Amino acid sequence: MGQGGEPRRAQPYDGELGAAVTRAQDGDEAAFAVAYRIVQPGLLGYLRGIVGDDAEDVASDAWLEIARDLGRFKGDGAGFRGWTATIARHRALDHLRRLRVRPRSAVLDQDVVLDLAGPHSTHDEALESLSTEHALELVRGLPRDQAEAVLLRVVVGLDGPAAARVLGKRPGAVRTAAHRGLKRLAHQLGAASAGEGVTDGGPRTLGEST
Repeated sequence: MGQGGEPRRAQPYDGELGAAVTRAQDGDEAAFAVAYRIVQPGLLGYLRGIVGDDAEDVASDAWLEIARDLGRFKGDGAGFRGWTATIARHRALDHLRRLRVRPRSAVLDQDVVLDLAGPHSTHDEALESLSTEHALELVRGLPRDQAEAVLLRVVVGLDGPAAARVLGKRPGAVRTAAHRGLKRLAHQLGAASAGEGVTDGGPRTLGEST
């Protein structure tokens, strides 16, 4: 169980990841490469939502820190995903500060009351209809709190408590933000399929809405 009583959101590869991390901590370089291969796609997608085209450079900085501090990590595969996401987020925010560009403050929908998720997965409905790049571009247009929550829950694959620890927020707040963001994406997809189209103003970083 995760903190707050929520079941941990396990991924099919978490067992392999946890074993690889343990071997890597004992100095097995091939095992570290396995951990990198498993974690990097989601981590890179998360960073693309925050820093856009600079994601590769920020990811490289993050992995240098991950490799340096690997001996300090304690946990399983799911915990490793959360730990690496925290490091990557810190490096991304440092990068934005260096550029003197800061993510916009969260903008919450005060006049919208959203229902709880139905029996069908909202993120599956929203994101499986899009290419990865198109999906990330839409996510970048969400308010900051929603965008990060969606990226951590859907792209990185963290559960609510783990995503909350990365963001320094309460799990309930992260779950709500993720649900709001996914509802927005589903609405945009519905508008696009109805022929209204989705405005594409070019590459954006996190929280820069059109």
